[in-house]
Amino acid sequence: MDFTVRKYKELLQALIKKGYTFQTFEEFIKSPSVKSIVLRHDVDLLPHNSLKFAEIQAENGVKGVYYFRAVPESWDESVIKKIADLGHEIGYHYECLTTCKGDMKKGMSDFEKNLADLRKLAPVSTICMHGSPASKYDSKDLWKENNYRDYEIIGEPYFDVDFKDVFYMTDTGRMWDGHKVSVRDRVNSSYKITFHSTNDIIEYLISHDLPNRMMFTFHPQRWNDGMLNWTKEYIMQHIKNIIKKAFYVNRK
Repeated sequence: MDFTVRKYKELLQALIKKGYTFQTFEEFIKSPSVKSIVLRHDVDLLPHNSLKFAEIQAENGVKGVYYFRAVPESWDESVIKKIADLGHEIGYHYECLTTCKGDMKKGMSDFEKNLADLRKLAPVSTICMHGSPASKYDSKDLWKENNYRDYEIIGEPYFDVDFKDVFYMTDTGRMWDGHKVSVRDRVNSSYKITFHSTNDIIEYLISHDLPNRMMFTFHPQRWNDGMLNWTKEYIMQHIKNIIKKAFYVNRK
C-alpha cells in the first residue's frame, strides 16, 4: 500500500543506499554536494505527521527542510521547535497574496510579520511558495515588486534552483506524476524520467541510478499508516484532483 509511513521508510532507505548526501536547502544553496538530495516538506496540514518524518530522518542521520504555513492547521510551535532541535531546517511557506486577496502592500506586511514570528522559534534563511490552488493569486508575484533577499532570505526553490540540473520529484496529487493536476507546483525540467508510485521509485533504484542532484517534495499529511486516516486522505485527494483538473489547472 502506497503513501504509508512504512513505505516512506523504504524509500528513504533506498536513497540512503545509493550514497547521496542529504542537505538542507540552505546547505544546498550555499554549497551543493556533487551527489545531493534535498528533502523538502510542505507542512500544509497535520504538523505531527511532519514531526514523524523528521524523527525518522534523524534516526537515519538525514536532514531536510520543513516549510510551515502561518495558519492554525500548520503552525504548531511545539512541533516547529522539535523539528529544529532534531537538526532540520525550518522555512516559511508563504501564501500572502492569497490571504491578502492580491493586495501587494498588505501581502508584504503579512510576509514580514509571519517571517519575524517564525524566526522567534527557529532560524529561517529560506522560503517557499504555498500553491493555494483554489486562489487566483500566485504568491510568487510578491517578488515582482519586492526582493526577499532584503529579509536575509538566501533561497526560494522556484527561483533559486536550476531544475534542468536538479531532478525534481513531488507527491503533489498523492502521486509522483501528478503534473496534470498541479496548479503551481511545476518546474521546467530537462529530465524525462517519471514514476507513478513510490514502489516505482524504489524498484528503479535497485538497478538504476537517478540524477546526482535531486529535490523531493513531500506533503507529510498524505502519508499515514492508520487505515482510517489513510482512507480519508485517499478519498479527499482523489476529489481534490478532479476539482483541480476541471477548474484550476488550465485557468488563465
